[in-house]
Amino acid sequence: MLADLRIDNYALIEHLHLRPSGRLTIITGETGAGKSIMLGAIGLLLGNRADTRMLFDQKSKCVVEGTFDVGHHPEVLDIFRAEDLDLDDDGLAILRREITPAGKSRAFVNDTPVTLEVLRRIGEHLVDIHSQHDTLLLADEAYQLSLLDAYAGLLPARARYSAAYTGLRTAEAEARALEKQLTTQQRELDYTSFRLNELDEARLRDGEQEELEEEQKLLENAEEIKLKLSGATDALTDSEYAATGTLKTVVQALGNLAAYADTYAALRERLQSALIEINDIADELSSAERATEADPKRLADVEERLNLLYTLQRKHGARDTTELLAVAADLRGRVGNVQELENRLEATRAAVKAARADVQRLGQELSEGRRAAFPKFEQETRDLLAELGMPNARLVVRHDPAPQPQPSGLDAVGLRFTANRGAQPQPLAKAASGGEFSRLMLAVKYLLADKTALPTIIFDEIDTGISGEVALKVARLLRQMAAQHQCLAITHLPQMAAAGDLHYFVYKEEAAERTISRLKVLDKTERVAEIAQMIGGSSPGKAAVQSAKELLAAR
Repeated sequence: MLADLRIDNYALIEHLHLRPSGRLTIITGETGAGKSIMLGAIGLLLGNRADTRMLFDQKSKCVVEGTFDVGHHPEVLDIFRAEDLDLDDDGLAILRREITPAGKSRAFVNDTPVTLEVLRRIGEHLVDIHSQHDTLLLADEAYQLSLLDAYAGLLPARARYSAAYTGLRTAEAEARALEKQLTTQQRELDYTSFRLNELDEARLRDGEQEELEEEQKLLENAEEIKLKLSGATDALTDSEYAATGTLKTVVQALGNLAAYADTYAALRERLQSALIEINDIADELSSAERATEADPKRLADVEERLNLLYTLQRKHGARDTTELLAVAADLRGRVGNVQELENRLEATRAAVKAARADVQRLGQELSEGRRAAFPKFEQETRDLLAELGMPNARLVVRHDPAPQPQPSGLDAVGLRFTANRGAQPQPLAKAASGGEFSRLMLAVKYLLADKTALPTIIFDEIDTGISGEVALKVARLLRQMAAQHQCLAITHLPQMAAAGDLHYFVYKEEAAERTISRLKVLDKTERVAEIAQMIGGSSPGKAAVQSAKELLAAR
């Protein structure tokens, strides 16, 4: 319930303070005085978008603050716990919205900064604003279905269906994407497999090319290598002037000199080590010479293998066998991806099938709940419309299976209406006048009031197109709603103005530079005068005053 509302620096409002009744609060005033502007300010508390052009003073910030009693509202308390928001001992929540001249918007709950999304989630459980826009929305079948589901108590069931429907659409989109991807890769699979097989058949080995190229050089120059190795061996060990022979002579000479000085003995040892090393080298050269043989067949095999590697490198844009192996790994991954995609697609198709079954099951439950509730809704609406001066009105719910699952269910649902006996019900946009729309919307809101936990309902000119006895019946209906819910009504009708427990009057004050909206609570005498003016104009006669008193006495 809204306990207190303060608005500063918004549109025509410089300062405004409203403390509504817990039941029915009436707001009246001259046209353009700012009655509906208050709704815009309340909308800011509910998370609506801010606009700096609405600042009364462009140099000061706008502040809208509402105090709500939420102590017995479990949905709001759940949000408070989830968002770690404090609630005072009296169960009061102060929602505040600030808009700076620079356009920065801030939201607070009990002085704790919150996001607009949190403010919206809290606000949607606290206030329902019914405006002329809602009346126009009543012609939209999606809006109609939302109202009908709320009446039938099916919003939780619809939320479950909606989650399943979203899951189905997500799974279907994933399946389509996988199918497209798989089709593309399958078109390339044959060529990819051919290239991979070609590389696999080559039995590539990392570093093979370098080894073969080295072997090729040896085989191509085998005779020259053998000749030079033989010559080197001769020079070291076998020729007349072989190095080893010369070194032996020197070693022997130094050995003879060793008796004269230790230096010669040391030199002899070093030279003896060198001789041993040269003999080892000579042995290895001899072995290498014996192992080196011209082998035309092996040379041909090596060249054939290298030609294959070079051909594969050119074909696959590689520089060596290492890069060829990388290409093969990539191709193998692509072939494997096709199999993986097929497995994923199979699993996704199974998920689509399961999601479709969930949608059908939950959709059927939703449809059955609707079929059970709609006849009662039709009858109760007809009874209310009869009370509101439309005895021949009929509201019919058209309920057909949808061609395919929809976000709202498996049904095509819409309201059909006629105000005249014997006439065929038609879509609301074609069948209802402005006054009929207003009364129909009021009847729907009345029926929904008992189905929802909204503590505060605000009506903005629900009285469009009605007058006289019908206005009295509308006022009576509002008072009945106010017995269960806090109601605020902006009205131009004296019958409705007299129905309130509290009456606020909005008026314009012409200041030096601009027009300012003011608000005041009317006492009993002022209230009689205001209602009399609503009946008889700016200078009401005695009859108008008497009528005003009678309206107030009859409420």
